[in-house]
Amino acid sequence: MAEEAVLGFLEKNEQIIDSGEFAVQQGISHDEIVNVIKSLNGFRFVEAQDIKKERWQLTAEGKTYAANGSPEFQLFMAIPQEGISRVELQKKLGDSVFKIGCQQAIKNKWVEMGKTQVSRKVAHVDDNVKAMLVKINDGEAPNQEDIDALKRRKLISPQIWKGYSVKKGPNYAPKRRKPATDLTRENLQRGDWKDLQFKEYNFSAKGLPSEGGYLHPLLKVRRQMQMIFLQMGFEEMPTNNYVESSFWNFDALFQPQQHPARDSHDTFFLREPSTTKTLPEDYVERVKQIHESGGHGSRGYGYDWKREEANKNLLRTHTTAVSSRMLYALAKKPFEAKKYYSVDRVFRNEAVDRTHLAEFHQIEGLICDRGLTLGDLQGVLYDFFSRMSKLRFKPAYNPYTEPSMEIFGYHEGFKKWVEVGNSGMFRPEMLLPMGLPEDVRVIAWGLSLERPTMILYGIDNIRDLFGHKVDLGLIKSNPICRIGLQ
Repeated sequence: MAEEAVLGFLEKNEQIIDSGEFAVQQGISHDEIVNVIKSLNGFRFVEAQDIKKERWQLTAEGKTYAANGSPEFQLFMAIPQEGISRVELQKKLGDSVFKIGCQQAIKNKWVEMGKTQVSRKVAHVDDNVKAMLVKINDGEAPNQEDIDALKRRKLISPQIWKGYSVKKGPNYAPKRRKPATDLTRENLQRGDWKDLQFKEYNFSAKGLPSEGGYLHPLLKVRRQMQMIFLQMGFEEMPTNNYVESSFWNFDALFQPQQHPARDSHDTFFLREPSTTKTLPEDYVERVKQIHESGGHGSRGYGYDWKREEANKNLLRTHTTAVSSRMLYALAKKPFEAKKYYSVDRVFRNEAVDRTHLAEFHQIEGLICDRGLTLGDLQGVLYDFFSRMSKLRFKPAYNPYTEPSMEIFGYHEGFKKWVEVGNSGMFRPEMLLPMGLPEDVRVIAWGLSLERPTMILYGIDNIRDLFGHKVDLGLIKSNPICRIGLQ
């Protein structure tokens, strides 16, 4: 209807001077007229020129005064001929109307305010403020002096009205025919293809963006971590078993069976299968001996070691369980120095917060050689971490390493030092029962994959990086990982 009105009017007239006035004349909403003009202008049926007019509209306060009268008029009318006390007048009008009304009425010299009494100074007043507001609301244009006065009181605000003046365009026709986008079999059969107007091809239009896979920041950092290990001469350990026995996860690491980490509050134990079926019996016996009564210069823990505890299956709490298997396998052959690493998932029964998850990734590296010292460990750590962050070390305790150190990296987002890993030298009570030579030392360190990734990508909540709350926009737009890149 709006399109027919515009094209029909232009068929008999040179132009539509004002789309607002035209909409009123045709009895059609201005928004509908504007939409049609934009569409016709796009196809060059018409040529449209912008029109902008500044109009004034009432604020919420202005609308109230237009309906009820200005506060000063309400105050004047509430004062009887004999006057009224201030307290009673305030109670009668309300705090807001009383306060504003007093200010404006005194300014207009309508009333006299005593300490306790209020009285009229004139017999009659006109509510010019209400009259001006009603005129503006009805679309009448006030003079500049009135506008300034109402603006100061914040009773009106400017509104930019936008419309169009319209004239015929180069493709004008009294009726628009929808251009065909395809030549169909039916068009050819009917022969009406000769009269069809086809839509022009836009050879500059962009096609649909091609969708492809995106690498998660964890995968990028993981790959760079692997490259660092490989550049340093490490080989990867097989970490494909998420389920591990308590023996390899705890006992082989000289971690006592009453240790808090072995409690169900910290570890996920399996219901089915609940226990392992195969363990190296001779090695199990040596581990039992070192726990109960010690050996190799150690007093052990002095408790009754239980095989049923060692047999329990669990979701591995660290990839050090894999390290213990690898070192045991190494001890069964003629000794040779080795560098091992792994990057894989581990599980801990922890409360989830901005820096902790119950399921995360652990990076682990170890070097097994003769005569290694704590200085060698620190040197390797500086070489490894220098590509990521500034480092600090703090003495720590681990059941299976002595000495032990916590590793801290500086987080630019948190503006503080954040623990990123742990390190130490494996204890003789762990290595010697495996059958490794007495002069062999193993230095090792482990860290989560998530913490360095958070530092590198400036993420301050681990749940924004891994889990069901991850924003897919982050996956599509995260930059390349620059660890190890100059």
